[in-house]
Amino acid sequence: MRKSHPLRRVVLATAATVSGIVLLLSLKPASDPGAAQAAGAGAQAQEAAQGGAGAVVSGTMTGDAAQTQYGAVQVQITVVANKITKAEAVQAPKGGTSDQKTALAVPKLNADVVAKQSANVDTVSGATYTSEGYKKSLQSAIDKANASAGSGQGQGSGSAQASGPFTGDAVQTQYGAVQVRITVAGGKITKAEAVQAPKGGTSDQKTALSVPKLNQEAVAAGSADIDSVSGATYTSEGYKKSLQSALDKAKAGAGASSGSGNAGSGAAQAKTVTGAVAQTQYGPVQVRITVAGKKITKAEAVQAPKGGTSDQKTALSVPKLNQEAVAAGSADIDSVSGATYTSEGYKKSLQSALDQAGG
Repeated sequence: MRKSHPLRRVVLATAATVSGIVLLLSLKPASDPGAAQAAGAGAQAQEAAQGGAGAVVSGTMTGDAAQTQYGAVQVQITVVANKITKAEAVQAPKGGTSDQKTALAVPKLNADVVAKQSANVDTVSGATYTSEGYKKSLQSAIDKANASAGSGQGQGSGSAQASGPFTGDAVQTQYGAVQVRITVAGGKITKAEAVQAPKGGTSDQKTALSVPKLNQEAVAAGSADIDSVSGATYTSEGYKKSLQSALDKAKAGAGASSGSGNAGSGAAQAKTVTGAVAQTQYGPVQVRITVAGKKITKAEAVQAPKGGTSDQKTALSVPKLNQEAVAAGSADIDSVSGATYTSEGYKKSLQSALDQAGG
């Protein structure tokens, strides 16, 4: 038998080792960092194309004033890229012990909003009514921010512009309520007016002096960054707050107009809008309407006078007013006999809701 040559055995072993290494390399998965980054970018692009990123919302939104046992609470939030970056109370109970409770509660509530990014904030011990009112107004502001999400989807084309009348929330001042209505066309304020202003005694003179100037300033500036009128500081500050609220509603309305191109499908989308609180001699009145195809399909009073004889008057008038609102499709409805104050408050809040709905 022939014996294998030692040199030949070495050559064969080396060849087998090289073959094994080549086979292992061919089976090892690719780990090119550049390829991994490209795959990740592709996934992100696909997610964006499918709308996974969502509409980006930024701006200032003022919630509806919430009435409490000790006074009104109204919250304004600043949103940047879908995050609440600031919260503040533009109205809060004041006078007597309310000053201390407001000073105690509001800073904590403001901080809690930014931390939790929702209206699910803790009630501050010792300031229950203020806390509950704060949360209601905060939820209203968040709802408005959500409504404006549609405008973020149309910002790329720059074509979404608000048009129509918008009524700001009523702002309580030391001398009475101030409420501003603006008319917007092509994204610009073309008219401003005070639908409520302090009256009686010296307030008549101050209102007559300040409101025309403030109206002109609002149109000229196109914003709420206007000067206070000397001698009418309270009225001026109330005017600017209500004006800002109207502008916020106009921004939210821009989102609705940007989606009007889908009307051709014939599917009328219903939306629910809550009007501003209207103060009456017997208590606040606030109306919520549901609108579909530019028609009121439902109307209801979410606030109405109560207690004593007010219960009877509310039970008598509100159902009739609700029916009238749906039938008329406007705030031009008859007052209910025996409930004049409630009827007038109802119509004011209803008009505010219609303004927000763009009707």
